[in-house]
Amino acid sequence: MRAVLLLILSLLLPACADADRPAPTVADAYGTLEPFASEAVYFVVTDRFVNGDPSNDQRNQGGERRTFDLPLEPCDGVAGNIGYLGGDFRGIADNLDYIRGMGFSAVWITPVVDNPDEAFTGGETPGCGSILTDRGKTGYHGYWGVNFFEVDEHLPSPGMQFRDLADAMHARDMKLVLDIVGNHGSPGWTMTAPQPKFGKLYDRDGTLIADHQNLPPQQLDPEGNPLHAFYNDTGPVDAKHGSIFDGNLAQLADFDAGNPAVLEYLVDAYSHWIDQGADAFRIDTIAWMPSSFWQAFSERIRAKRPGFFMFGEAFDYDAAKIAVHTLPGNGGVSVLDFPMKQAMDEVFGRKQAGFERLAPTLFLEGGPYANPYELATFYDNHDMPRMDASDEGFIDAHNWLFTARGIPVVYYGSEVGFMRGRAEHAGNRNYFGQARVDAAAESAIHRNLTRIATLRRDTPALQRGLQVNVRLEGESAAFYRVHQHGGDAQAALVLLNKGDAARRIVVDTLVQPGDWRDAFSGETVRIDRRIDLEVPPHGVRVLLRDAPIDAPGLQVALARAMAAPHAQ
Repeated sequence: MRAVLLLILSLLLPACADADRPAPTVADAYGTLEPFASEAVYFVVTDRFVNGDPSNDQRNQGGERRTFDLPLEPCDGVAGNIGYLGGDFRGIADNLDYIRGMGFSAVWITPVVDNPDEAFTGGETPGCGSILTDRGKTGYHGYWGVNFFEVDEHLPSPGMQFRDLADAMHARDMKLVLDIVGNHGSPGWTMTAPQPKFGKLYDRDGTLIADHQNLPPQQLDPEGNPLHAFYNDTGPVDAKHGSIFDGNLAQLADFDAGNPAVLEYLVDAYSHWIDQGADAFRIDTIAWMPSSFWQAFSERIRAKRPGFFMFGEAFDYDAAKIAVHTLPGNGGVSVLDFPMKQAMDEVFGRKQAGFERLAPTLFLEGGPYANPYELATFYDNHDMPRMDASDEGFIDAHNWLFTARGIPVVYYGSEVGFMRGRAEHAGNRNYFGQARVDAAAESAIHRNLTRIATLRRDTPALQRGLQVNVRLEGESAAFYRVHQHGGDAQAALVLLNKGDAARRIVVDTLVQPGDWRDAFSGETVRIDRRIDLEVPPHGVRVLLRDAPIDAPGLQVALARAMAAPHAQ
């Protein structure tokens, strides 16, 4: 508050007539200084992207419990698949130019660790709208780890190991984001008979160190049997009787966060993948382990690699609950922005809510997060139905995602509206393939995504700039992103129209007069006392100013926003 008052007083003082006095100091204005905030992330379920090397498909693996190509009964005419389909490191590496060409600078891949070699015989049968139903499924997704030091045999090829994939990304100035799991291994019980690897855990040398032995958790003996010591003996917890996060997730072998050996194993294993080239982590099911565990984990990882960026998945639409993980002492990591995801689905999907629905999810001042500008923003992923939207809805969503605060994350295939509206077993995770990659440029969604994502990649204000909203209402939005720090100054004025007709957006408050540059055409746009500009249907206009903000009202708004406890 004191800083705001001093700024207001300084604006009211008469200008000094002394032409020789030093130029005034430019006030800092930024959302975050976190380096990873400059990235935009393309999320790939590796097995479902592109089969770059059919020789590693393991098509005969599993025998009677085969693992390759296991289609489900169709859901409204579209069949999901719970077997491996061949996507691998080579398929990603061959298409890095495609991904970077869209404007992405990082690729998040699903876990790479070894998974069981058979289809699971336990659990419940998958259905069109079901989740956590694993009967007949394989570990194609990578989340059923049995050896966290060993790469799964479906992924590498000669000359394309994990390190080679990381090197290929780094050669293109791209980051590799590795999905990691901390709270569970593979399914551990309800099998018709014990199956190889299921419920087991192996160390770096391939030695068995834990085994669920197909026993329900309540029958484990962690104190009496060394092979049970890694696991909790709680079992699934019904929400009516307590927190579901205190028990098992489905039939997955649940690690005991209170056992120091668990922390040592996971730190050692994931340090190995950092040594192999991982640049950041996405933490699966972060809420299923206590914050004290993640604090110890993050401290150990960052002692090895200072500043290492991590973001967690706390699948909850309550900002206060997911924000806990971002705070010092609770892990101090970023999280996926589920509250904004929920709003984006309503604003850009079939419901077509107005832009005002997004405002309360931004938490630009005084919110629960350590820093909202470091959140990973998204509108769907592999664990929920893909966004059900028209082509125009996807275009509008990307125009918001790549201009508003946060680090954008886009799920593979969304650049063409792939499997829109489909749930996990109804096509959400279906195979994309090289043919779709090659044809993507024909899609209006792809063209417009490339346009706005490339602009963000080249525009510091859109990556890290402080956001000041002018209007979020109905079918239009107007806001600033301002980055002033260390001698650099850039402001972006963003105007969005998600309507079917061109719209004039008129603003007469928080106006920065002067010459601005149209970020797409390069033309000079003169702004005087008000903003009065036309935005095309389902369009975006971004004006840039490579100079400090000097409009008094906007300076006050920036100072107030900087005084909020988010800027770091």
